[in-house]
Amino acid sequence: MKCDMCTKKATVHLTEIIDGKVIEMHLCQECAQKKSSQMQKEFGLADLLAGLTEFQSSVQTEPKQEIKCPHCQTRFEEFKEIGRLGCSECYGAFKEQLDPLLKRIHGSNRHQGKKPIGLAVAVKETAIKPQEALNDLKEKLQGAVRTENFEQAALLRDKIRELEEHI
Repeated sequence: MKCDMCTKKATVHLTEIIDGKVIEMHLCQECAQKKSSQMQKEFGLADLLAGLTEFQSSVQTEPKQEIKCPHCQTRFEEFKEIGRLGCSECYGAFKEQLDPLLKRIHGSNRHQGKKPIGLAVAVKETAIKPQEALNDLKEKLQGAVRTENFEQAALLRDKIRELEEHI
């Protein structure tokens, strides 16, 4: 597929919804960066974050003091302007200001990642105590080997290894 703005190969696919009308754009990397810059000028993430942080600061009546990250020297005011933190240490330096902001944006200020798919399957098939589940799987493995059901034995062996890694 070719870029809608030039003749290069499209690698970015953008969907815009303006006044309820869906517009799909297929862009190359360069045109996508230009479009991104244009969109940030019109309505950037920095504006959104700044609006949310200004709402929060208008609720607080404490006197303003300049907060800086001790690692990269990024000021909180800079974060509000550009919408990006300078380094991973900024999360700790701006914790007090970021917590309410993250709660408003994401519904929580704590990241809860996904569990590995294999682990979820192993846990579903297991009892509450992992060691009991492991013993049960080993018994099933021995039974599969006795009956020469090697395909089943291989699957059980893999589940045992996976469960042993997580115990």
